Amino acid sequence: MNDYASIPFVTEDGEEVEFYVLEQTTLNGFHYLLVEDGSADPEEEDVVVYIMRGAAGSEDEEEMAAYEMVEDEEELISVSKVFEQLMEDTDFEVE
Repeated sequence: MNDYASIPFVTEDGEEVEFYVLEQTTLNGFHYLLVEDGSADPEEEDVVVYIMRGAAGSEDEEEMAAYEMVEDEEELISVSKVFEQLMEDTDFEVE
């Protein structure tokens, strides 16, 4: 268990997965979340994280925000550099 805020994420198959928000930022008008699924071993140094981007048209405060996984490699690299600066003691490797 960790101390990060958790958010539910519904996959394309309708499965609900809980992610933990490690950091967030806004870049070029898009809101990004750095998340992990909670399966990481606290003893391990390497943790698999995902970058999610606020989906277009999800700004309505009455509805739950919609996020999608960032899959474009250039966008992943750019946003991961921002998160790396925000989380000073963390190094990112895009795979």
